[in-house]
Amino acid sequence: MKLFDLSGKVAIVTGGNGGIGLGMARGLAQAGAIVVVAARNAEKSSKAVAELEGLGAKADFIPIDLASPASCRAAVDETTRRYGRLDIVVNNAGMSIRKPPETYTVEEWRQVIETNLTGAFVLCQAAHPVMQRQGGGKIINIGSMMSIFGGAYAAPYSSSKGAIVQMTKSLACAWARDNIQVNAVLPGWIDTELTQDARAQVPGLNERVLAHTGQALGIAGRSFRRRGVPRQHRIGLRHRRGDPGRRRLRLGILTQFLPPSQPSPASGGRSALVRVSPSPAGGGGPGWG
Repeated sequence: MKLFDLSGKVAIVTGGNGGIGLGMARGLAQAGAIVVVAARNAEKSSKAVAELEGLGAKADFIPIDLASPASCRAAVDETTRRYGRLDIVVNNAGMSIRKPPETYTVEEWRQVIETNLTGAFVLCQAAHPVMQRQGGGKIINIGSMMSIFGGAYAAPYSSSKGAIVQMTKSLACAWARDNIQVNAVLPGWIDTELTQDARAQVPGLNERVLAHTGQALGIAGRSFRRRGVPRQHRIGLRHRRGDPGRRRLRLGILTQFLPPSQPSPASGGRSALVRVSPSPAGGGGPGWG
């Protein structure tokens, strides 16, 4: 079932060549959007573009280095040059350096913060005037379960992802008047290259994360026995009306958490979605779909 139609809309997905990013790129492509995969690895990105085109979508690759503000701005400029507009930005790409917090160098700290947080902020900044001129847009910032609880071997990563949530709230309040909805999605423990590296580097991490996930999400007495797989992603939009002066738009990407052997969400995979949706008076209008 098609939730809504994104035909003619243009989306940038950073890190859209693998893991969660590729899963979200698939969802956008299946909804009809033109998807720009913004990443560093050209070979990996070319394969992702070919997969998205195989779904019948228009897809493209634009190189980006999130640690470089100039590269972030250039990616937005090139997207608008090629397609004339920009409707959706998914700030998904990120990195981590895992070690005890007392052993980080300042350079390592800055590398993670500049990639995960500053790069996302600059991309939002660059997208704002384009979306403002068009009359609106959607920005989805990908946080993490580490946005909620820290990690002993992930101090800069946890700090960057916690800050992503606060940045999202601030931009949502500031840009609601421009009909630009800014939301954050905090995925759980998903089987990606990033978490595969983490499991290899930190013994017992997988078991500890699964044991604490239910508690972190406020689900009393609930534990999780498997990590998620970014196999199927759905995009959902809900428009709520309150009193006449207030409107709320919630845009989220629902990730079906499926074990590797499970072919269909109908067989009981879990879903989780954390949304950040400030709704200042007068902000936002009816969305797509």
